[in-house]
Amino acid sequence: MTNISIPLQLNPKGLQHENSMKRSIDSNLYLIITTERFSTPADPLFGFVFNNLRFEMFNENEGVVFDSGDTETMSNIQGAYDKKISGTSKSVNTFAAELKASISKYEERLEKISVSMTYIREERRIYITVKGVIATTNENYIYEHILKVWN
Repeated sequence: MTNISIPLQLNPKGLQHENSMKRSIDSNLYLIITTERFSTPADPLFGFVFNNLRFEMFNENEGVVFDSGDTETMSNIQGAYDKKISGTSKSVNTFAAELKASISKYEERLEKISVSMTYIREERRIYITVKGVIATTNENYIYEHILKVWN
């Protein structure tokens, strides 16, 4: 079985395919994690809401994104200001749980998904780990991504 490559690429035979299931899923997770929510007209809910907050400051004492005030452009994501930056998808009020929900919806090849996000203050980075099982092969799957903090 082959999967369509992301980003989409055309070749003389049509859309380019990716033979490695892991690389295909990796590409899709990268796309989910790096896409702002509401930036894709075909499906406004595609992406990860954390990227919508990229210009907001962290409240490092509370471990949340600082709410700089209600603006019209952010009215769809006001609940994001209450979510913890570091945490796992087992905790409801974390960005990790938000990311897990997005991955569960947009990456159906993975089952038993868990997500952890760890903010390292000294490095100004957030380490994201996604674990799961590839549905068709029952292979364990791990994806790691690092977000550089903007403030």
